[in-house]
Amino acid sequence: MTAGFEDVMDAFARAQQDDPGNAQLCVYHRGRLVVDLWTTRPTAHGPFGPDHVCLTMSCTKGMTATCVHLLAQRGEVDYDAPVATYWPDFASGGKERITVADVLAHRSGLAAFDPDAPIAADALTDWHKTVGALARTEPLWEPGTAFAYHAVTFGHLAGEIVRRVDGRSLGQFLADEVAAPLGLDLWIGLPEHEEHRVVPQTDAGSAVDPDLFLRLLADAGFDTGSRLIRGYVAAAAQAANGATLNRREMHAAQIPAGNGIANARSLARMYAALIGPVDGVRLLNQETVDEARAPQTDHLHSPAPLDRLPAPFPLRFGLGYELHRTAVPMLGPGSFGHSGAGGRLAFAHPERLTAVGYTCTRMAWDFHSGPDTRWLPWTEALENSLSRLGR
Repeated sequence: MTAGFEDVMDAFARAQQDDPGNAQLCVYHRGRLVVDLWTTRPTAHGPFGPDHVCLTMSCTKGMTATCVHLLAQRGEVDYDAPVATYWPDFASGGKERITVADVLAHRSGLAAFDPDAPIAADALTDWHKTVGALARTEPLWEPGTAFAYHAVTFGHLAGEIVRRVDGRSLGQFLADEVAAPLGLDLWIGLPEHEEHRVVPQTDAGSAVDPDLFLRLLADAGFDTGSRLIRGYVAAAAQAANGATLNRREMHAAQIPAGNGIANARSLARMYAALIGPVDGVRLLNQETVDEARAPQTDHLHSPAPLDRLPAPFPLRFGLGYELHRTAVPMLGPGSFGHSGAGGRLAFAHPERLTAVGYTCTRMAWDFHSGPDTRWLPWTEALENSLSRLGR
């Protein structure tokens, strides 16, 4: 523990004392590791520790976005170019003008697979089947006119852009271009020899019952026969079925919207390298970071009729990264990163020269809620520590 950050350790201990699961918290400041904490409750392989790895859920989207930004920084991807420039099959069904930026900012209208040709949750492991289905799907709303969280489809859309441009799968690109230079324990597509390090998530719940969800929406006056509503329900059912992600075949697959596996050290180190050098390695330059974190959805609403649903904690996106918002305050305006179902969190704040990774094994938060109560004590302590340092 670096001097000046001792209060973060005490706050982390308070935050986790009533949580029966395990957690890790790591903070980098000015490119150096200053906080490295973990709980030690028992697991199947002994006490939990810093080298255990966990599912990162939608924090995975931040890893995926980073890969796209690396290609853009190299001039191989243009955010404003149609996706079909790189993925010609994508140009069907009214998708000719959807841009890379639309995909990254959840504006593409492809928040779900075609509800008339649904993809089962287990089929998400079949890359060619899923991206082929997305290439054939017509948008659920006019692209660019509204946004809605692409909880499941984001990773396949962005990942196929990477594959078409670079030739490597998203998981291989991440391994070669992000994890290897920084020495990270971070994967999308976990090698079998690392499986013993994974601590399963608990309290994952069961899948959403689509029929029940549709009945509830019908009772609220929604047209449950519309493609948008049926797609929305199907996507919610896929995203909520988190228990399936504990299986080895799901860890081995590449589902770049939600099946990343990492520890807090690696998440924080990756974000630190986005905003400055870490042991001589910097991933993104300042111009790319500023473009990536520029708000892309603040002027938009959910597509009708989803805009009628209550949204007490509205989502905000840059290009692939989640931005500071009421439910995910991070370190305030200027922060960018991504939260993950259950309570995972990873982000950076360039002006405060700080990057954070937090993992947990108990599913205790969802993005419709306010902040995870486990984040609040150590976030406040970190704010105070940075303020004392003049940041």
